[in-house]
Amino acid sequence: MRLPRPFYQLPILFDVPRLQAEVAALPDEAWAPHPDGVPGNSAARLITAGGGETDAHVGPMQPTRWLAALPYLRQALAGFGVVWSRSRLMRLAPGVGVPEHADINYHWHTRVRLHIPVFTTPAVRFHAGGECVHMGEGEAWIFDNWRAHHVENGADRDRIHLVADTSGTADFWQFAMGDAPPRAGWRTVVPDPAANAPLLTEADQRSAVMPAAELQLLIDDLRGELLANGDVSADMGAFDALLVRFVQDWRQLCALHGVQGRALQAFGRLAKGVFEAARPLAGGLVMRTNGASALLVLEKRVLQHVIAPDLVRQAG
Repeated sequence: MRLPRPFYQLPILFDVPRLQAEVAALPDEAWAPHPDGVPGNSAARLITAGGGETDAHVGPMQPTRWLAALPYLRQALAGFGVVWSRSRLMRLAPGVGVPEHADINYHWHTRVRLHIPVFTTPAVRFHAGGECVHMGEGEAWIFDNWRAHHVENGADRDRIHLVADTSGTADFWQFAMGDAPPRAGWRTVVPDPAANAPLLTEADQRSAVMPAAELQLLIDDLRGELLANGDVSADMGAFDALLVRFVQDWRQLCALHGVQGRALQAFGRLAKGVFEAARPLAGGLVMRTNGASALLVLEKRVLQHVIAPDLVRQAG
């Protein structure tokens, strides 16, 4: 999610010894390697699609058996009063990090990542948008993951953060981005075995076909970020016009067939045709904020998500 600043620290603190005791008690089998095979990166899955051992971004999100073994961490998440999507404990081995990247995928258009460090040292540095911070143990942070960012673990021990995804409520955003009191006035969340705030998790957000209004939102956002890296202004104009026509034609297909899954072939042909037409126009076109390829953003944030054939419902 794009934010006005690279980093925001939330005015709340968590019980570090309790967090660390719960996480340290997890068995080795709770930790899975990074889905892209990034060396030194592993995670314990806490909220996943169907509550299983998966890294999928889509589907009904449910707590895993590992989160059930972490009562204080569950209390911490529930206390924010927001709906959580995919959430994990993310571990970096000593001397390694997360390579620089920007989160351009569809999932991140409306979601932000909350970080609560569990094990860390000042030698762990988080870089985003030209700024660098250390997120301390028991603190809570969000950051603009649309900007290019990377992490360095210069310590001699593992770094472990709770990393939880949410779109947030109005109260959450006011709390996260509003004027904070001095740190001495921040609340520390005390472990409470009787805490009964419900843990809210996302239902399946997919429809068989992306509604035209959502496609319009995604395309308008992409168009607003377009930047010509070199003398390709004519191609930029043609690329922009192609995106406008794509939304217009998609809206007509939605008007004719609805979004429940009728005529999927027609929707698929339109999406494929747009990608093929965009390919020769997109050379040198990038995103203004993070330098990502415009064609890659169109593919990853939009075209890969406009239809979900597995959700097609039979008529009647």
